Amino acid sequence: MEEAAIKKRFNLLKPFLDERLRRILAATEASALGYGGVSLVARTIGVSRRAITSAQKELRNPHFTDNAQRIRKKGGGRKRSTDKDPSLVKDIEYLVEPVTRGDPESPLRWTCKSVRKISDELKNMGHKASYNLVAELLRQLDYSLQSNKKTLEGASHPDRDAQFEHINQTVIDFQSRHQPVISVDTKKKELIGEYKNSGREWRPKGDPEQVQVHDFGKKRVAPYGVYDLTQNAGWVSVGIDHDTATFAVESIRRWWYLMGQACCPKAVELLIIADGGGSNGYRIKLWKLELQKLVDEIGLSISVCHLPPGTSKWNKIEHRLFSFITQNWRGKPLVSHEVVVNLIAATTNKKGLKIQCQLDTNAYPKGQKISDKVMATLNIQRHPFHGEWNYTVCPKNM
Repeated sequence: MEEAAIKKRFNLLKPFLDERLRRILAATEASALGYGGVSLVARTIGVSRRAITSAQKELRNPHFTDNAQRIRKKGGGRKRSTDKDPSLVKDIEYLVEPVTRGDPESPLRWTCKSVRKISDELKNMGHKASYNLVAELLRQLDYSLQSNKKTLEGASHPDRDAQFEHINQTVIDFQSRHQPVISVDTKKKELIGEYKNSGREWRPKGDPEQVQVHDFGKKRVAPYGVYDLTQNAGWVSVGIDHDTATFAVESIRRWWYLMGQACCPKAVELLIIADGGGSNGYRIKLWKLELQKLVDEIGLSISVCHLPPGTSKWNKIEHRLFSFITQNWRGKPLVSHEVVVNLIAATTNKKGLKIQCQLDTNAYPKGQKISDKVMATLNIQRHPFHGEWNYTVCPKNM
């Protein structure tokens, strides 16, 4: 009965006890029981006899000052690993971030630097350090798990900022005269079939969409987008063949006949903002030849401003059109062309984005060569500022 009472009292007070109060309580119970109390209490609540007898000495001498406010005696407890092994921290830093990045002597220079591997390598160097201790010390040293960050752009063009200013002023000029302005680009190619699509969507618990284990599909589509900056509207041609300049201009042609012409019936000019590379790059001769064909067909002059090299992520179409398409079909396998077209066409946002989409089944062979003689027949007027990036394609009869 006595043991049960002691155990009950101890369990009630346990949430409020630190190490010192725990042994004081045990010593109080043992002293109250008298002879044999130390053994009984130690057996009942799991406090060692040594801790109980030490606490009884504290009870008999309540005026001691050195340890009055301490849980343990001064210097009590296990010594810190860094105190017993002063070089431990230095060696951890060496393994994680060598002084010389190309140092071939660093054991973990070319391997995954997990805390377990660091711990194993420290043991090879003569240290005793568990992976938990390694993780704790790394946090104390202000390290954390971090992924790569895209910030290095290489040698940016000296006129990069000036080109952005030029594009901005050109857009303002066209919009002030109520002339259409579009941003164009190709979205990344997508696999068609029962393949995993990044992202998650709501489904019954335990019933995820079943997809193929391997992404070895051969059927791909290349969505080419046209985004109208003024109307906040987009057009996407879903190509099933190669992403060539002919395909790019055909997508612009379809946008004009099915969307642009209705929005701007009095337009006499069109401004295109495009990346510096890809199927609509400023060096692509086929791109300019196809634009000339389009200009002669629709009777509009087309001005083109290319983004400076290495800045395609700032193209408006990327974050005003493509980003919302990606959000809309996240977690949905693109099992057919029809699914791709419907998902793109159903994309919208809170600002009223509207998108039309169409499958382009035409063939666009690669490797077309355009001679300098043919290029000489084009009616292209280079702008005074970086004419290779900024130019206007006019109808040949002008």
